[in-house]
Amino acid sequence: MSEKIWFITGCSTGFGRELAQQVLKRGDRAVLTARMPSRLEELAAKHGDKAIVLPLDVTHEAAITRAVSNAEAHFGRIDVLVNNAGYGYFSAIEEGEDAEIRRQFETNVFGLYSLTRKVLPGMRARRSGHIVNVSSLGGLMAYPATGYYHASKFAVEGFSESLAMEVAPLGIKVTIVEPGRFRTDWAGRSMVTSKTRIDDYAETAGARIKAAQEYSGKQAGDPVRGAAAIITAVDSSEPPLRLLLGSDAYQLALSHLDALRKNFDDWKDLTLSTDFPQD
Repeated sequence: MSEKIWFITGCSTGFGRELAQQVLKRGDRAVLTARMPSRLEELAAKHGDKAIVLPLDVTHEAAITRAVSNAEAHFGRIDVLVNNAGYGYFSAIEEGEDAEIRRQFETNVFGLYSLTRKVLPGMRARRSGHIVNVSSLGGLMAYPATGYYHASKFAVEGFSESLAMEVAPLGIKVTIVEPGRFRTDWAGRSMVTSKTRIDDYAETAGARIKAAQEYSGKQAGDPVRGAAAIITAVDSSEPPLRLLLGSDAYQLALSHLDALRKNFDDWKDLTLSTDFPQD
């Protein structure tokens, strides 16, 4: 397998850090980025000139431009972009705080969009490359308390589907990664919750927030194996558009497909009644 040059966002913890460790360990080169790059210096130092650390807050356009330019100047190209930076925001819809909602979208959605656009010209010129967008099972289906997070991941899903169709003829591949519950900081230290609490949502959104806090650290998903699965998909000659990660993601996604089909079938007659009458 020829050496790849990876550009990974959100490398401080979770999937980003584990993925960085594994691609470097196997001999690839990597651009490690984070808002606090000091957390990555020790990891990069173990791999000499195969790794560089760049500061990157994906909510800042100038920082994105600078990081991509520096990465391409240092390694000559970017083969695999992993848009991993992102976080969850917990609140009932009515409890949502505008500033927090917009901050999450700047990270989960607009930062991903912007970074993808900056990397595409180089990939397009070489007629090769792979863009990996880390979504979530929550990009396919929704639960109480994470409506705004789901909205951000649904946005990533639609963007990625269109992107995949546009760049396939140019030799560029796109994979959407959809993890279920993994033992990362997502529902722990990185968990952001609304300061507003409305009693009427205690049994829906409130119960889900409590459950998420209680299962943090007990999830079935192993980030080490999850990162390895992403690498396997990237190495494939025909990588998937969507890669579910975790047994829970697989089972819940299939159940959701069944529920969608039942909903569509139950209302089929009304759906079909809206066409112009056939002559």
